[in-house]
Amino acid sequence: MRDDAALLKRIQAIHEQSRGTYGSPRVHALLTREAVPVSRKRVARLMRVNGLKARANRIYRRYPRYAGHAVGIPNRSRERVIDAPNQVWVGDITYLSVAGRWRYLAVVLDKYSRRVIGWRVGKRKDPSLTIGVLNDAYRARRPTAGLIFHSDRGAEYGAYAYRDRLTELEIVQSMNRPKTMGDNANMESFFHSMKSDIYHGRRFTRDDELLSALADYMPRYNTHRMHSALGHRSPVDYERLAA
Repeated sequence: MRDDAALLKRIQAIHEQSRGTYGSPRVHALLTREAVPVSRKRVARLMRVNGLKARANRIYRRYPRYAGHAVGIPNRSRERVIDAPNQVWVGDITYLSVAGRWRYLAVVLDKYSRRVIGWRVGKRKDPSLTIGVLNDAYRARRPTAGLIFHSDRGAEYGAYAYRDRLTELEIVQSMNRPKTMGDNANMESFFHSMKSDIYHGRRFTRDDELLSALADYMPRYNTHRMHSALGHRSPVDYERLAA
């Protein structure tokens, strides 16, 4: 059995490499993967005694302008059994401040693996932003017909231009049930993690600073960010195992 000093040194290294975002479950999962014989309780104790904990953040919730003509679109993602990539994608927009001005980050994830497959930042929250990131994701993955795309009921996703683009790509639209934010929990979780990892605690004064931080984060999230729902594996590792 390793002594506490040697084990703590490795725990501190893992915590630092995660930029302070890993709590004891993820740290323990990595130690287990490295064949280090240690219990989760021991890792939690050492982290607690030494003041190591996952950085958390407040969630800024947006309340979207609902697209009245999209009212009839149901949550079809709940009906799909997901057992491979490119069966259900999820998308959403979040607000990010640059020098006191809002910028809008639109992201598309593959629900199977939580992998980021498209993202864009815009100065306006409109269908051109959501259509642009949808096109990026489609070019990256080239899914077969019948893919479900799920989002909230915001006007950026319910606009006729967006719905027409989904039809052109043979993608089936799905939306949150009214007043049910939890229907898009994977996107909520992603934005929570992203803001905790690189946004909160920093002040961006120029657009290029924000873009640089996001461009660095997205591939690192895909290859290194562990998810308990994926067996403490990263999105890329989880898709590789599925293949």
